[in-house]
Amino acid sequence: MTIRTRSIRLRLLAFAFIGTLVALGIAGAGLVALFDRHLERRLGQEIDTHIAQIGGNLRIAPDGALAIASEPADPRFNRVFSGLYWQVLDEEKGTLLRSVSLWDSALDLPDDVLPPGETHIHDIAGPDRMASLLHETRFRIADDTGASRTVRVSVAISRAEAQDLTTGFARDILPALGLLGIALLAGAWIQVGAGLAPFGAVGRGIRDVRAGIRRQLDGDVPSEIEPLVDEVNSLLEQQKADMQRARDRAADLAHGLKTPLTALGSDIAALRARGETEIAASVEALAAQMHRTVERELARSRVRNRRAGMPGVAIRPVAEAVARTLARTPAGREKAFNVTGGEQTEALADRDDIHDILGNLMENAARFAATAVSVEIARDGGDVSVTVSDDGPGAEPGDMALLVARGSRHDERGGSAGLGLAIVTDILAAYGREPEFSSGELRGLSVRFTLPAAGGPQD
Repeated sequence: MTIRTRSIRLRLLAFAFIGTLVALGIAGAGLVALFDRHLERRLGQEIDTHIAQIGGNLRIAPDGALAIASEPADPRFNRVFSGLYWQVLDEEKGTLLRSVSLWDSALDLPDDVLPPGETHIHDIAGPDRMASLLHETRFRIADDTGASRTVRVSVAISRAEAQDLTTGFARDILPALGLLGIALLAGAWIQVGAGLAPFGAVGRGIRDVRAGIRRQLDGDVPSEIEPLVDEVNSLLEQQKADMQRARDRAADLAHGLKTPLTALGSDIAALRARGETEIAASVEALAAQMHRTVERELARSRVRNRRAGMPGVAIRPVAEAVARTLARTPAGREKAFNVTGGEQTEALADRDDIHDILGNLMENAARFAATAVSVEIARDGGDVSVTVSDDGPGAEPGDMALLVARGSRHDERGGSAGLGLAIVTDILAAYGREPEFSSGELRGLSVRFTLPAAGGPQD
């Protein structure tokens, strides 16, 4: 998993964590509110039951006084300030019947109009100054003579016990909410991982495309990201077409310059024949620089348009072919070329890229070598290692960094535009590699480079 994918996963998990906390908080508050509402309904039902019992036991005594035949059986009515109270108000005579729990106090009834048979609900302060829930109902009671009298029956219950129950319920659901949160976060972790897995596969596919292993992304992806993969593949096709056109234009430019450069070669020979050696040398240097610049641009164009799915290329035959060609040039005619190793070694690279790398390195080695040029090819884990050495004067450690600079030369001898090693550096950079310079076994300059080996790492 890349750093960016891990960062996205952490952000998504952070959002999931925050969202889970908010959701659990809302759920917990909602559950407590529902429990409190249910508890209040249950208290209301209990109060209404007491009112019905009290109303059914009210009597008018022979002396006209209001009496209750049987008080409610709940023992809390018999404990002073127990939190459960009842009272009956005779509205005609103003007399009051009340529970023992009220002692010598009375319920603080609101001043409202209460039609007979209706029940009003109020929040009041009880005799112990605690918040209480009050229900009151009006009844009409008839005596033995048939005369009726209106009474107001009120029952109140303290909310303290209900609040304790609500607090206990909230405390009890906290562990359950915690376990639910852990389960949700575990599910979010799995979901985020499963959701980002296709993007990881897309990222690996893009790396393979960049490395030249494949041409396009695999279309076998979930339908949610299929449009993204299709757009990337379309972009790759368009880029491939654009790069092919750019390569073709560069090739046309190179072929267009070939004829003028050939004509310049004839003019240089004519100038030398007439004795204009200084002018001939200057024109020859300029023509060589133009020729090498064209070569470099062609190489860079080919590298940018490198084919995907390249087959393995054997490096030794390419090195031997370059050596045979250089042996027929003035710089290499009297030099010995020795290619060793690499009989069964192939590199995952373009054949023309390998030819340009070895051609430039071996040509430079031939120009500076005293008697011999060595090319050593070996397998190095998952890479192919190639070392080109000569027995020439070599280079000082401080000068090696300048060898790949554009147009720079370690000496001032002609015959080169100073672009050979720069071309090598450009091609190797396309494979994520770079040349290494050191003093070789032949006491001259040694240049080593690596390319990915065909078939992956060696056991």
